Amino acid sequence: MTVTTIPSKAPPSSLYNIAHRGARSLAPENTMAAIEKAWQIGAHGVEVDVSVSVDGELILFHDDLLNRTTDVDEKFPDRVDQPITTFTLEELRSLDAGTWFIEADPLGEVSEGNVSLSEQSAMQGIQIPLLEEVLFFVKTKDWFINLEIKALPPPNNNFPVVEHVLQLLERVQMPSTNLAISSFNFNYLRKIQSLSSDLEINALIGVPYSGKQDWGDYEFKIYNANSAYTDENQIQQALARGCRVNLFTVNDPNEMIRFRKAGVDKLITDYPQILKDLDL
Repeated sequence: MTVTTIPSKAPPSSLYNIAHRGARSLAPENTMAAIEKAWQIGAHGVEVDVSVSVDGELILFHDDLLNRTTDVDEKFPDRVDQPITTFTLEELRSLDAGTWFIEADPLGEVSEGNVSLSEQSAMQGIQIPLLEEVLFFVKTKDWFINLEIKALPPPNNNFPVVEHVLQLLERVQMPSTNLAISSFNFNYLRKIQSLSSDLEINALIGVPYSGKQDWGDYEFKIYNANSAYTDENQIQQALARGCRVNLFTVNDPNEMIRFRKAGVDKLITDYPQILKDLDL
C-alpha cells in the first residue's frame, strides 16, 4: 500500500486533524491497522485510549469489557462479563481484535466500498496493541499522539497508571512535542503536571451521553470539549481566558468548518479522510 507523505505534525496555521482511536471508520479502533491508516490518510495525529492488563502491561483499548471489539465470547466464553483488567497480556494478545470490524461495519465504510478486500483480509486476527509499539511507531514517523488515560475498572482501579505511562514515555524517549495526555480524571492531569511539567495535558469535559459540560474555573490551559455540548460562545469564553480548545468527536463536514471558524485548535474525528479533504 502506498503511504501518503504528510508534514511532521501540523503547521501552526493549520487545524490539527486528529484521528479518533485511529482511523476507526476504516479500520478496527485502537489497533495498529487504524493508526497506520490514519498516517496513510494524512492525519496530523491520533487519539488513543490507554488501558492495562491484570499483570500491569499498558495496552490500547477503549471499553471496560472486551465483547464489542474482540472474539472474547469464543476464546473465553465464561469470562465475557469480566473487565479487561482481569485478563493477562498473554490472554489479551490471543484475542482477535479485527474481524468484528468487518462484520459490524460500525461506521458504514465497508459497505460503501471504502475498505478493500485485501485490507479486510489483513484485519482478521489483529491483536490488541501494546502502548509501547504504538509510541515507537509515532516516534519513528515524527508524528503526534494524544493518550487518553481512562479510569480503570477493578481489580486495577488503583493501579498507578499515570506513573507507568510516564515511565514508558521516558523509556521510549518520546519527544514531549509529539504528544499530549488527556483525561476526564483531573487528578491524573494534576499528577502529570507535578511529575512532568513539560508534557502537554488536555482536560476532557462533557462526558458522552451526560448531556452536560463544565469548564469549571478554566484551571487548565487546554480543553478537549464534547462538540455535542459546545457552541461558539463557550469557545470564545475559553479563548478569552487564555485557553486553547480542541473538540471531540466531530464527524460532520459542516461542523468541521463551523468549529474551525470558531477558533478551535484540533478536531478529533472518526473521519480523518473527510477532514483531510476539506483542507482547513
